[in-house]
Amino acid sequence: MNFFLKIFKFLPPEIAHNLALESLNFLYKTRLLRFFYNKVKSEPKVFAGMHFQNMLGTAAGLDKNGDYIDCLGALGFGFLEVGTVTPEKQYGNSKPRVFRNFQENAIINRLGFNNKGVDYLVKNLKSRKYDGIVGVNVGANKSSSQNERVQDYLTCIEKVHKFANYITVNISSPNTPNLRDFHNYENIIDLVNAIDKKASELNIQIPFFLKISPDESNESIDKILEVIEKSQFTGIIATNTTVDKSSLSNISVKDIEGGLSGEPLMKKSTDKIKHISIKSNNQIPIIGVGGVMDFQSFNKKILAGAGLVQIYTGFIIKGPSIVNEILRN
Repeated sequence: MNFFLKIFKFLPPEIAHNLALESLNFLYKTRLLRFFYNKVKSEPKVFAGMHFQNMLGTAAGLDKNGDYIDCLGALGFGFLEVGTVTPEKQYGNSKPRVFRNFQENAIINRLGFNNKGVDYLVKNLKSRKYDGIVGVNVGANKSSSQNERVQDYLTCIEKVHKFANYITVNISSPNTPNLRDFHNYENIIDLVNAIDKKASELNIQIPFFLKISPDESNESIDKILEVIEKSQFTGIIATNTTVDKSSLSNISVKDIEGGLSGEPLMKKSTDKIKHISIKSNNQIPIIGVGGVMDFQSFNKKILAGAGLVQIYTGFIIKGPSIVNEILRN
């Protein structure tokens, strides 16, 4: 696995990402994966009324279209989150749009919700063999106006809710223009109220999570928590990527537009978890994500107040071995 990982690092980022997942899928389908990777035993976890095989999962963005649910599940993750998915398929932003910063264990992306559309994802959800928890991260099409974007979320929710264990409403990607405006108090009220109404109409019983930005002030987050506490939403995913590059020492990537993930995001994201946990008196379930590269950073998320933890950049940079590295501790 380490040999292939070194090769993938020399390839363009998106090609490397797709080739790595296709290789993993090939090993899974040919039943060769067990010769490269053995799952470790891990402690089950009950969180937000759901039963998880363990506390480690994938973050949205790793498997946008649900093409790799079974092979990723075979690595021993406690849960998977697929997406972000939009009602209509879209190419995303122009390339190049992913930039790796290996010296700081970081990635900058401006993908822009590239995906094959919600109907394609639903087909994969229906056919999955993985019996663990699968969440679906939903978003809005770039071409939709701000008024139409609420309907985009509702469309995705209506189509995926029967085939998902939970739904994440993504208002925090920095790569879809004005999407983060949903953090504004009036906008989040309108969105949450619309989702509450749709959930009641369809009698949706699965949990809803709101994925927030690390770049919001604590005052802004507090207002969002007030809205969430009065809604059918269960909890928060903290956080998405940051547009703040001030923590980077590699000057060659500091001016690249897009969301920064990986090790430089760790403290900022974890501070948001801690704030939400304290502000809610540990009453709002939190899924932590952002900068987890090893067991130590995983554990910091838990100690800050996260009930579950997701990884993305750590998996890209370190490969599948990071799963066992975290879970064996």
